[in-house]
Amino acid sequence: MHNKKTIAVIFGGQSVEHDVSIITAHIPVIGSLRASRQFDVFPVYIARDGSWYSHSTFNDLDFFKRADIDAFLAKQKKLRLLFDGGLWLEWPGLWGRRVRIDVAFPAMHGTLGEDGSLMGLLRMAGVPFVGCDIFASAVAMDKSITKRIAAAQGIPVIPDVVFTRQEWKTDANALRSRIKELSWPVFVKPVHLGSSIALAKAKQSFELENAIEAALHYDDKILVEESIEDPIEVTLPIMGNDVLQLAGIERPLHSTELFDFNEKYLSGNAKGGGVNRQYSEIPARLDNDTAEQVISYGKRAYRALGCEGIARIDFLIKKDSKQVYLVEVNTLPGSLYCHNWRKVGISNSELVTRLIMLAEERFAAQKKITHAFRSNILQKAGGKKFAD
Repeated sequence: MHNKKTIAVIFGGQSVEHDVSIITAHIPVIGSLRASRQFDVFPVYIARDGSWYSHSTFNDLDFFKRADIDAFLAKQKKLRLLFDGGLWLEWPGLWGRRVRIDVAFPAMHGTLGEDGSLMGLLRMAGVPFVGCDIFASAVAMDKSITKRIAAAQGIPVIPDVVFTRQEWKTDANALRSRIKELSWPVFVKPVHLGSSIALAKAKQSFELENAIEAALHYDDKILVEESIEDPIEVTLPIMGNDVLQLAGIERPLHSTELFDFNEKYLSGNAKGGGVNRQYSEIPARLDNDTAEQVISYGKRAYRALGCEGIARIDFLIKKDSKQVYLVEVNTLPGSLYCHNWRKVGISNSELVTRLIMLAEERFAAQKKITHAFRSNILQKAGGKKFAD
């Protein structure tokens, strides 16, 4: 009797975090799901041009290190998605087939994936999916909106100036004046990007101009934020829907002043997957009051944004005053921060299995909500009110 659940692990995508997504999908998700032998795993790869493919070869991370990926994909039939009483994957052609997906496991970072776009598609398909839903994903993707919601909940955030590409084009001098009023140096961040891509620190005006110009290549909304010098950086992974479970408070111990993409993923020995784990302290050595503050703000932010499944809350702490500031919320932590969950006794396999259970739990709860409302408005349409 075939009773394995079919899991579609979706990764890649049209995002500057395309490659990071591939790593997250394979370490720990695909590897753990296949090793457990409880699931039939279908790796669904979204190419850089937005085309969808699925092939057993994609189960192997080494495939994506090959130089001939484009040539391989050119020979493959593109995957079709069918919404028919759930989500079906369809391989077209003479020897084509269909597979019904029980749970989708998004391993997408960045735009058109982590930002709620994929979650909307999966909601419409009527399939349970792992991680945060549309609202939390979309809001957390915007660092400035996340900070505004956090501030409304009484969670301290760092002063900033936020503007769009058009505002910079038409009103740059006024924005420069506002930015000068911040405490310098400042950080320049694309609002919608993760993995520290295009993050820059500016100590002088010319550095600010260069950083903004670079950031606008990747995003149309920019955040310029005061720098807290020599801070304690900590992050708190959280898992759960209604009942929350915390991993350890983690402190990255990086070797450079700017913890950017290279430092996060490429320096040292990061082959264990995703984040460079060589430089982290778990649990972070904090005094009890500060640790409790981080936990309290983390839970409050998770609930305020409507996070479900899993997320990671990032903070900065001033060393002198011990003031804790929320920086951002990441609804798909790189490689699920599995190295941290292992520290609190949750294996990679147990982590991904729990996330699947949480997805099914939310899906079952959502099915109890009524989405239909009948009225006689159609019968009245075309009358005098509508004609006017």
